[in-house]
Amino acid sequence: MSLIQQIAIFLAAAVLMVPLFKRLGLGAVLGYLVAGVLIGPSGFGVISDITAIYHFSEFGVVLLLFIIGLELQPSRLWVLRRSVFGLGSAQVLITGLVLAVAGVALGLEAKAAIIAGLGLSLSSTAFVLQILAEKNQLTTRHGRESFAILLFQDLAVIPLLALIPLLGATQAQAAPANMWLSMAQALLVIVVVIAGGRLLLRPVFKVVAASRSQEIFTAAALLVVIATALLMELAGLSMALGAFLAGVLLADSEYRHALEADLDPFKGLLLGLFFIAVGMSANLGLISAHPMRVMGLVLGLMSVKFLVLFALGTFSGARTDSARHLGIALAQGGEFAFVLFSVATSYQVMPSALSELLVVVVSLSMAATPLLFALNEKVIAKWLKQEIPPEYDRIVEPENKVIIAGFGRFGQIVARVLRTRKIAFTAMEASPTQVDFVRRFGNKIYYGDASRLDLLRAAHAEKAEIFVLAIDDIEASLKTAETVRRHFPKLAVYARARNRYHAYKLMDLGANLVSRETFLSSLDLARQVLQGLGVSATDASRSVEMFRKHDEALLAHQRAIYTDEAALIQSAKQAAEELEGLFESDAQDKRNKAAA
Repeated sequence: MSLIQQIAIFLAAAVLMVPLFKRLGLGAVLGYLVAGVLIGPSGFGVISDITAIYHFSEFGVVLLLFIIGLELQPSRLWVLRRSVFGLGSAQVLITGLVLAVAGVALGLEAKAAIIAGLGLSLSSTAFVLQILAEKNQLTTRHGRESFAILLFQDLAVIPLLALIPLLGATQAQAAPANMWLSMAQALLVIVVVIAGGRLLLRPVFKVVAASRSQEIFTAAALLVVIATALLMELAGLSMALGAFLAGVLLADSEYRHALEADLDPFKGLLLGLFFIAVGMSANLGLISAHPMRVMGLVLGLMSVKFLVLFALGTFSGARTDSARHLGIALAQGGEFAFVLFSVATSYQVMPSALSELLVVVVSLSMAATPLLFALNEKVIAKWLKQEIPPEYDRIVEPENKVIIAGFGRFGQIVARVLRTRKIAFTAMEASPTQVDFVRRFGNKIYYGDASRLDLLRAAHAEKAEIFVLAIDDIEASLKTAETVRRHFPKLAVYARARNRYHAYKLMDLGANLVSRETFLSSLDLARQVLQGLGVSATDASRSVEMFRKHDEALLAHQRAIYTDEAALIQSAKQAAEELEGLFESDAQDKRNKAAA
């Protein structure tokens, strides 16, 4: 079968199955898997060369890690260090130990049980990140912790691959030296990639961007990903790790968004091909020959991983629902298990029959993951639904100059203007419903109460320059202003006021600037009304400007007496008379000038 025919089959299978499964609410990943099963050797047998397709499609995972690296600035990566090396190492070691002990209990040799346990402790980076991205959950607590654990698992593949020769029958003497040499080589390559990337990547992209050739810019982006991935592979490391490092190095560059836009279509198609290849590799014959054994192993694997992850999530301080989401997200086996089991078979650490069985178990666990997500969202979450609000997000932003508290219609306008000038800001919103709504439109926002001192400190309020107070609720707004003024006296507060009373209170609390939310829009409408009545544009603008200055002066004057209702009423009447006199005087001046 020619290459073009195979491409047509892959595209047809994807186009038919993926929309169907998304319509059923099961996600695109399961659609790709089923498409692979149908066209693979265990299905209709349309395509049989799985190995070549699988290796080619792995580049989709590489591109996925590069784009994730682009989104993860080094400062934010440093913030995740505890989750990566704390939760990540605990998950791999505990899960690996439990599964290894279970393997010995089932009759496996110790060395085979160790590799099986550690290999099965790894989860699928491609599956999990794709599903979390589809569901817009990467910024949630379980999303961040899932990413941190997956990142550690990718790093853990390196020593695991070095461990296999140690356990092999024929390599026992040379393995220790080879292991240390491999680790030193790997460390050197990582240092070279980081140092070289910092020195070369930005200048290279600057030259390419200057050519104003979109296709060359895309080619340069693909070249960077492929080159770093190949360099890592030559050092015996994960290609995905190399691409991730390249993405992180470009995360702070001005080319980040252009790179992401150019590579995203390639990433999507190749990831889909990867999932199809996984579905094609499933040995359905083994499933039909030993259905109870296979299903028992799949259930056992996912149960052990879920319980370990749930316990770790709870121990780390997560709420029950967040720990449950974490356990479900990472309960499956991962694509790196295929690599480990293949190497273990070649070194005679693991029998080929066991390797084939575990590959099927991992494949089925991956296929079950979208179903678990759907079951959790449609059944378990509703059944266990609690009325208490979700936990506040953990703020992992760098030291931005602007903090926006309240992301309703007012705060969003401020944010959009800042974004056009590429001014970084940290946005917080206390309504979970509003947070979910604006996130669907691609906005980056943290769920949190801006009046809480710990969240303000996490947002680096002590180093910010302007605090935009755009909270809709008056009491919550005043409480936040009071907290900011007490603990961060040097931080300028630019506040939105719903009415005059709210403005007075904010001024009492020391707000540097108070903007009444409907004041300017009302003045603009009044100007247009005057023009609609035949007043010239110049006169209409002059009238509105006179009114604005008078009213702002009145606001400052009445601040001292706003608690005295009688004095306030008298002041308002007097101000109205003064305003009428002001306009009459202005009209007389115009008549005198016209007569002269």
